[in-house]
Amino acid sequence: MTALDLSSPVAVVGAGTMGQGIAQVALVAGHPVRLHDTVPGRAREAAGAIGARLDRLVEKGRLTAAARDAARGRLEPAGSLAGLAGCALVVEAVVERLDAKQELFRALEDVVDDDCLLATNTSSLSVTAVGGALRVPGRFVGLHFFNPAPLLPLVEVVSGFATDVSSATRAYETARAWGKTPVACADTPGFLVNRIARPFYAEAFAVYEAQGADPATIDAVLRESGGFRMGAFELTDLIGQDVNESVTRSVWRSFFQDPRFTPSLAQRRLVESGRLGRKSGQGWYDYRDGAERPAPHTAEPARPPAYVVAEGGLGPAGALLGMAREAGIEVREEDEDKGTRLVLPGGGQLALADGQTSVEFRDVVYFDLALDYRTATRVALSASQDTSPRTLAEATGLFQALGKKVSVIGDVPGMIVARTVARIIDLAHEAVAKGVATEEDVDTAMRLGVNYPLGPFAWDRKLGRDWAYALLDDLHLRDPCGRYAPSLALYRHAHASDQREDSPS
Repeated sequence: MTALDLSSPVAVVGAGTMGQGIAQVALVAGHPVRLHDTVPGRAREAAGAIGARLDRLVEKGRLTAAARDAARGRLEPAGSLAGLAGCALVVEAVVERLDAKQELFRALEDVVDDDCLLATNTSSLSVTAVGGALRVPGRFVGLHFFNPAPLLPLVEVVSGFATDVSSATRAYETARAWGKTPVACADTPGFLVNRIARPFYAEAFAVYEAQGADPATIDAVLRESGGFRMGAFELTDLIGQDVNESVTRSVWRSFFQDPRFTPSLAQRRLVESGRLGRKSGQGWYDYRDGAERPAPHTAEPARPPAYVVAEGGLGPAGALLGMAREAGIEVREEDEDKGTRLVLPGGGQLALADGQTSVEFRDVVYFDLALDYRTATRVALSASQDTSPRTLAEATGLFQALGKKVSVIGDVPGMIVARTVARIIDLAHEAVAKGVATEEDVDTAMRLGVNYPLGPFAWDRKLGRDWAYALLDDLHLRDPCGRYAPSLALYRHAHASDQREDSPS
């Protein structure tokens, strides 16, 4: 099954921001486009706004004047649904209410031909439920564009329970012909991106609620150590706290209140107070005129240790040994069987976050995971009341000698980046094991949909097969609420043999 022919008209219902964006994508790709909205005159206004954006593309050299004029000629506001007759594809981008979408598509079935592909751009509703009321549900599919649709490349192509393979394939190939990067996905709460991304927000909020660190520090660690483009607090302020929390609650309810998707009470209070982020002037941060952005906690300079004793290779943090030598710090290596920690001159230990707490050991400092320890500009340390000041000072001085800013947070098991990445990896494995998508499509979706520095499976390969499972298993032991219980899929992955036996002939 191939993409829709460029001569085939495409309709978009809903002339808001998303509807305009989707219409522009189809228009620039070469289709005749009909734009409809239930509010009289809105479709014509939206057509004018799309024309203005095409003008800006010409000014920027991204579109020729001839292509712009041709696109304008293919754009037609439709005053009623009857004007959509003869379209080969109708994409809906109306209000996120199940009843409204079902009513729309039932009405569309009386207008379009039975071979017309019907698609919803919903981000939170079940594609199966939206299409369940249709006379021909096999031609119904989810086409979830990301905002702004003309700029962001990802499109989740979602197959509902009744969606025909041919319909999903045609939608997939059409999105690709429009210059997008489609990923195929089964109908699951949150689809791919909004399902697997929940821990990015949830774990940052959990660290904050546990008094582990303030929002500015957590955001700085996620950016400067984890390699994420934005921290969870600043990103939800940009998205809108009400919007982000609504998606979280929708996914949580759809998974029958699975504790792994539990919403944040702190975020609920923020929404109840009307602090919705940038759009209201206040969220986690204050955006009003004259307000100062809080700085992340950064430790004062400390003297680096003269040497460290490496008990093992430090696993994913192994690069630190070479970096310490380059900084003039002697590294004495001992038997790898003893563990994966650094012993400091004062006798204290320094270990990569593993889901345990500092209070469980006499004198230990944990350090957080980094995407790349060489390029990271900040590293978080965690200590308990039983950690000696000398050990914390030596650990701080060590990382400062490696050119890193140091943020000291509370005794939070799994810290910030480590627990976040482990949970993302877990949800990704579970999604693939349940047939939601392929590993390749999951990695593509998370890189392009939310700009993660690595896809979950690429991160998993980088960290080691059993790393995420071991960390979550430790966390679950200390906080047995179900939130950190590793999935069966991750357990199987962690304990599988690296070599597969040949199948019998």
